[in-house]
Amino acid sequence: MDVVLGIQWGDEGKGRVVDLYAESYDVVARFGGGDNAGHTLRVADRTVALRIVPSGALQPNCTLFIGGGTVVSLEGLLGELAALRELGVADERVLVSDRAHVVLPYHVAVDGAAERARGSRAIGTTGRGIGPAYTDKTARLGLTVGDLRDPAVVRERIRSAYAIHAARLPADLRDALAPEAEIVARVLDAAERLQPHVVDGVEYLHGVLERGGRVLAEGAQGTLLDLGYGTYPYVTSSHTVAGGACTGLGIGPSAVRRVIGIAKAYCTRVGAGPFPSELPDERGALLRNRGGEFGTVTGRPRRCGWFDGVAARYARRLNGLDAIVLTKLDVLSGIPSPEIVTAYRIGAHDVPFSACADERLEVVTERCEGWAEELCAARAFTDLPPAARRYVRRLSEILGVPVEAVSVGPERTQVIRDLRPSGEDASTR
Repeated sequence: MDVVLGIQWGDEGKGRVVDLYAESYDVVARFGGGDNAGHTLRVADRTVALRIVPSGALQPNCTLFIGGGTVVSLEGLLGELAALRELGVADERVLVSDRAHVVLPYHVAVDGAAERARGSRAIGTTGRGIGPAYTDKTARLGLTVGDLRDPAVVRERIRSAYAIHAARLPADLRDALAPEAEIVARVLDAAERLQPHVVDGVEYLHGVLERGGRVLAEGAQGTLLDLGYGTYPYVTSSHTVAGGACTGLGIGPSAVRRVIGIAKAYCTRVGAGPFPSELPDERGALLRNRGGEFGTVTGRPRRCGWFDGVAARYARRLNGLDAIVLTKLDVLSGIPSPEIVTAYRIGAHDVPFSACADERLEVVTERCEGWAEELCAARAFTDLPPAARRYVRRLSEILGVPVEAVSVGPERTQVIRDLRPSGEDASTR
């Protein structure tokens, strides 16, 4: 099993990378998160935005598996299946683990109430109920996809959780919440339609591996949003690091062959929380507009900044990275002097990533040579301008792992996969 995950604050372009790699795998398996994670894929004249279905949907031969570490909106998933059906993706290609948990309407209401209560300290969640669904999982109040086979269990689980959550909601949100009986009816209707997709997730994936099949585990969000190791409390509600692939899919660590990290050539972040390399000026606005930096799920503008080498090295350690895929290098075309954060400093001392929220923090940056040429037609490393090649090599040096592919546009074919140096590049390494 190989793992693909983001090493920044999410939105690194994991979807298009998984789509690119998926042709070599039998199964693409999503291991965490919910439909708060959006992936936009562009192939020729087709564009599809996925939220919970893994990103290999547009490759014709792989199975799309939603793992037990995810939380699933039943109606949202059924909507995605309908959209994929219109694109010719067969329903039977999508499977859901019986261990995945269900996102319910009261989770959405609780999510909204919690953000409202935080006021100026709001985390900036997508408001889709993901965090409360994970909270119910931990509190043993959750409803699993496997539970959907038994209507009596569905009614009892919803009855218990509904009473607890409704009592805690502010009056206006409690009044707006659908009645318990209506929620039960909606869940049972969706459960019936979803049943053909539900499998014993552990049995299924281990069967694939034991038969010699290849599994690509797909992460959601990014390393720096990990519940345990991200910029807490401004994080997501699941484990987004490579170890989360094992717990989210029910597979031991010895099965992991490679871990591939995805990083933008710069950094972005949605919502609140520390972002040391942020550019809250016209340079950040230029990156946002050139990169189309608006959330797939929420449409919110992303905060933009320089590539953060300190954060990237931290992510490399957490994930045990073997290689990097660099996305959106083309966005930096025309930026006069792109910079890279190489150190965090407080006073006279360099400090680690864990100090990223300290108000005294200063970032040390390295100014790089820019390039004016557009990169969208490049298909070989030598097609890139010399300054762009040097920028890619410098990021590889800072991370300490090879860059194995570079994207130069949003379409599937706009990628450079052979980065072996030759000529001038070989002599300057």
